[in-house]
Amino acid sequence: MRQHLLLWANRMDQLNQRIAHAVRWLALLMVAITVVVVILRYVFNVGAIVLHESVMYMHGTLFLLGIAYGIGQDTHVRVDLVYSNLSVQRKRWVTLGGHVLFLFPVSMLIFITSWPYVDASWRVFEGSSEVDGIQGIFLLKSLLPIMAGLLLLQGLSQIARDWLPKE
Repeated sequence: MRQHLLLWANRMDQLNQRIAHAVRWLALLMVAITVVVVILRYVFNVGAIVLHESVMYMHGTLFLLGIAYGIGQDTHVRVDLVYSNLSVQRKRWVTLGGHVLFLFPVSMLIFITSWPYVDASWRVFEGSSEVDGIQGIFLLKSLLPIMAGLLLLQGLSQIARDWLPKE
């Protein structure tokens, strides 16, 4: 049983790592497109709504799909004044408490409350209010419950790894 849970935890970690490594390139692409938008606007006096909106889409995608990886790598924001001085066992307790009291409820809340929001967006294939904008807001909104699911899985993975009895 322990080995099956650890295998599952490793797969969840690998899933979030692959997703994060795929979307991390969006940061560089966002910078490049922003430079192009600024040059078009201030040098050529040309608006580029699709390019401008694409930066927002990439920004949302990067953070929504990368957040679970940040949790898994323990790179999220934490008050380290106390945590850094704790023993390994107490750190595990703090992480467990944080996941149970905050990560899981917030993830579930996001998942449950975003589902009707995403469903309504898909029903009308919601797009940009701009004439030349990206007509895919429904796709971007779909990342909300996906993000919540990835966070839940990552939290469970960490708990499994920390709390399974050692052989």
